[in-house]
Amino acid sequence: MSKIFIVEDDASIRTELSQLLENAGYLTETLTSFDDPKEKILASNSDLILLDINLPKINGEMLLKELRKVSETPVIMVTSRTSETDEVLSMSYGADDYITKPYNPTILLLRISAVLKRASKTGTNQTYRDLQVNMAKGSLSSDKDEIILTKNEMIIFQLLLDKQGEIVTRDELMTALWDNDEYVNDNALTVNVSRLRAKLSGFGYDDAVETRKKQGYVLK
Repeated sequence: MSKIFIVEDDASIRTELSQLLENAGYLTETLTSFDDPKEKILASNSDLILLDINLPKINGEMLLKELRKVSETPVIMVTSRTSETDEVLSMSYGADDYITKPYNPTILLLRISAVLKRASKTGTNQTYRDLQVNMAKGSLSSDKDEIILTKNEMIIFQLLLDKQGEIVTRDELMTALWDNDEYVNDNALTVNVSRLRAKLSGFGYDDAVETRKKQGYVLK
């Protein structure tokens, strides 16, 4: 049973998150005092951290930066901000994902599950045909070349790889990718799949991703 550490200064949201996660089968611990939060987080020995950006005494992004100096525990940033700058900063400081308030509980649970799953595979060597898949680095590599995937491309590829040979619906992909209406549209998903296809074609795999009309995609 995975343990999730909640770093949220709003008591009502903190309680809501804890109940949601415990109902979903997770163990939880919460930070209620923001004196020396880094040491309290590290001492919790949690499997994943939900970290708000807007915190008393310390900015969540700065706290993340400090944590990353000593810990690789997965972190999902939770914030009411919608600025692209915040997302870019969070990811550059080492966040594993980013979700905005008000969050959709189902989306949040899916994001947590996906991050924990990726973390569990970090130490394993995944392959696709003759390519090495490095989830931590977000790359695909052969003996001669390496291509870096964007966050969205890697999420799409991971879902397709996990169900290789089976149909992954567009709804499944969009649910895993985005949690706000700004990006949830067919065109955005199509563009990301097209970019992934192009990168796989660079390795000579023009037939890697098959479109199933009105169903989804299959990784062959």
